[in-house]
Amino acid sequence: MNHNNTQSHQSTPHGGATAAQVDPVPALVAEVYAEAPPAERGRLLEHLLKPLSLLSLAAVANGIFAKITMGNGWSTLKVSPEDASRVDSGDVVALVSHVQQVSVQAIEGLSKVISTSPVLTGSAAAAMLLALLTKQAKSRAPVISNDFDPIA
Repeated sequence: MNHNNTQSHQSTPHGGATAAQVDPVPALVAEVYAEAPPAERGRLLEHLLKPLSLLSLAAVANGIFAKITMGNGWSTLKVSPEDASRVDSGDVVALVSHVQQVSVQAIEGLSKVISTSPVLTGSAAAAMLLALLTKQAKSRAPVISNDFDPIA
């Protein structure tokens, strides 16, 4: 007899996240990245790197993104295909997870980067990611520009 069958699937030992609580966005972005040609990989990385500071980049994925940024010039962020080829899916998951904490707009902006690329839009992972980002954007409360303005 299995008395606790349903309970065993609802949580993990020590209060960890359940499967329903895991955010699929980083993994989907990594899958889109893995399927993309080198030039498109660079575009995806450039978009994700923009909102982050150099210090922040140094803390993600053993500093690979800080090295890329410093090697190519901070003021004109351009990720070469060669640099993009050194970034693996695990690095992208770490980057997206970090960017989500810093800039919701950058994550939502991935929709534009993906939808403007005929190569990327043909991917099943890209279609799933676009649908998920659209759903998240619709469910998010709108940001009012003067929310933090004490005078308004």
